[in-house]
Amino acid sequence: MKALTRFFDRIVQRYLPDAFLFAVILTFVVFLMGMIFTDSSPIQMIGHWGGGFWDLLEFAMQMSLIVTTGYILANTPIVRNLLTKLSKLANTPGQSILLVTFVASVASLINYGFGLVVGALLAIYVARRVPSVDYRLLVASAYSGFLLWHGGLSASAPLLVATEGHFLEDTMGTIPVAETLFSNFNLFIVFVFLITLPLLNWYLMKIRGPLSQSNAGSWQTDAYDEKEEVEEEEEEEEKTPATRVENSQIISLLVGAMGLAYIVYHFMQNGFDLNLNIVIFIILFAGIVLHRTPKRFLGSVTDAVKNVGGIVIQFPFYAGIMGMMVESGLSHQMSTFFINISTEFTFPLFTFISAGIVNFFVPSGGGQWAVQGPIMIPAALEIGVDAAKTTMAVAWGDAWTNMIQPFWALPLLAIAGLKVRDIMGFCAIILIYSFFPIAIGLLFF
Repeated sequence: MKALTRFFDRIVQRYLPDAFLFAVILTFVVFLMGMIFTDSSPIQMIGHWGGGFWDLLEFAMQMSLIVTTGYILANTPIVRNLLTKLSKLANTPGQSILLVTFVASVASLINYGFGLVVGALLAIYVARRVPSVDYRLLVASAYSGFLLWHGGLSASAPLLVATEGHFLEDTMGTIPVAETLFSNFNLFIVFVFLITLPLLNWYLMKIRGPLSQSNAGSWQTDAYDEKEEVEEEEEEEEKTPATRVENSQIISLLVGAMGLAYIVYHFMQNGFDLNLNIVIFIILFAGIVLHRTPKRFLGSVTDAVKNVGGIVIQFPFYAGIMGMMVESGLSHQMSTFFINISTEFTFPLFTFISAGIVNFFVPSGGGQWAVQGPIMIPAALEIGVDAAKTTMAVAWGDAWTNMIQPFWALPLLAIAGLKVRDIMGFCAIILIYSFFPIAIGLLFF
C-alpha cells in the first residue's frame, strides 16, 4: 500500500499537467475517438465541439460564485472564529485528517457545493493549527468527502426521477427518494464511506511517515493568513456622501434583510430544497452582513476573484467535450457496450462502471443523467433490473471517478491554493478503494 501510494503520487507529480492542459488533452482525445469509433468527420466533430462550447456557462458562473463567496465568508471575523474553534478539535496530524474528512463528507451529503467550500476552508484552518500535517493529503481528504454527494440530498439523478414531469417519466414513472437515496443499498454505501474514508486517509498519512518541513508547512496557502481578531481601523479619508455610504453598516443590514427574507420565502415555498443557487445565495448575503460595511465586503471580493480564473477558462472546454461525446454518439456506444455484456445480476455493476467512464468526458451529474438515463433505463427494464437501482448506479458512477477527474476539484483547489497534481496521487488510492463498497452495495443489497 505504501509503495502504491508513492507510485501514484510520483506519477501524478511527474506527468499530470495543469488542470487546463488536462482539459485540452481530453479535448484532443475525444476528437480523435469520435472520428475513429463513429462516422463523424473532422468537420462534424469541430461542429459538435463548438456547438457545445457554451452549454456550461450558467454552471461555470455558479462554480465561480461558490469560490468567490466562500472566500468572502471565510474572511469575516465571526467565521474565522468559528473555523478556528472547530479546528481546535484536531491537535495532531492524524486527528486533522479524520476531522476534515468526516466534516467534508457530511457537508457534501447536505449539498455538493457546500461540501466543497466547507472542506477547503476547514482544511486551511486545521493546517494553520497543526502545521506538521501533510497539507496536500489534508486537502485530498477534504475532496474525498465529495465522493458522497450523489448519495445525498443534492443528488441530481434521484431527485430528478422523483419529480413529476421528468423527461423519462413515460418510461419509468416517478421513483420516490425512499427507493433511491434512502434505499438499503444506498444507505449501506453512505455509512461505509462515512466510517471508512476518514480511516483510509488516516492510514495514508501513517504509511507516508513524518514529513519534512518542505513537504508540510510549505504547501500551505498564504491566501488566508491569520488575522488579528480585531477590527482594522478605517483609513483616514475625506468624509463625503460617497464614503459615508461605502462605510455604512445600515446599507449592509438592509441588503442582508432582503436576502434573509428571500431565503425564508424560498424554503417556505419549496421545502428543504438546498440547491446550488440557494447555497450561493445564503453564503453571499451572509458575507455581506458579516463584513458589516460595503467597503470591507468589496475589498474581500477583490481578493476573492483572483481564485476563479481556472474555472472561468476551463469549463467551456468541458462543455465542448460533452458536445462531442453526445452529438457524435460516443457516449451511446460506451453505454451500449456495457449493456451488451450484462446479465440481470451484473447490470447495476456494469452501469456503475460505464457511468464512471462517461464521467471523465461528461463531468456533470445532471448532464450525465441526461446522456445515460435514456439508454440505461430502457435496457434495465428489458433485462428486469430495478429502475431505482439503475438510477443510483449511474449516480455513483458519476461520483466515483470525480476522484481523478479534476473538473470538480477546481473550486476546492482554488480556495485551498493547490494544483490538481498536488492531490490526485492520493485520490487515485481513494478511487481504487471506493470501488468495492459501491460494488457490494449495488450487487448484494
